[in-house]
Amino acid sequence: MTDERVITMADREISETRIVNASRELLWKVWTEPVHITQWWGPTGFTNTTEKMDVRPGGEWTHVMHGPDGRDYPNRIVYVELVKPEKLVYEHISTPFHRTTVLFDDLGGGKTKLSFTMTFESVESKQWTVDKFKAEEGLRQTLGRMEVYLAQQG
Repeated sequence: MTDERVITMADREISETRIVNASRELLWKVWTEPVHITQWWGPTGFTNTTEKMDVRPGGEWTHVMHGPDGRDYPNRIVYVELVKPEKLVYEHISTPFHRTTVLFDDLGGGKTKLSFTMTFESVESKQWTVDKFKAEEGLRQTLGRMEVYLAQQG
């Protein structure tokens, strides 16, 4: 008997979609400017130090996430594709490797649909990330922090 599982792209992804009370132009700014992203990036209790943020294809964002447990998590990201203010695609070069796509769809009336998808090389890599870093809950908390930050921007 053979195992004939079919692995789909969704099996390798972690994603979240939200309707956000902000224009996509404002969302673009809070995702691409260090002064903003360092204020909300990461799960609850994390802070950030951005060492470099060069938002262009081939540019890098290097930062350290400081966990509430005192641990530091270095991150290196390389931007692959940017369509201002609609789309960001980047590769997370540090472990765990994955490609992230963030879409900002203008819904009018100051609302934007944000779609965030992390795609891993394998199902096992995705599962390791979920188990070790609680990535699904971390993503929910990160986007929640973003929404709180946006509300403070007025």
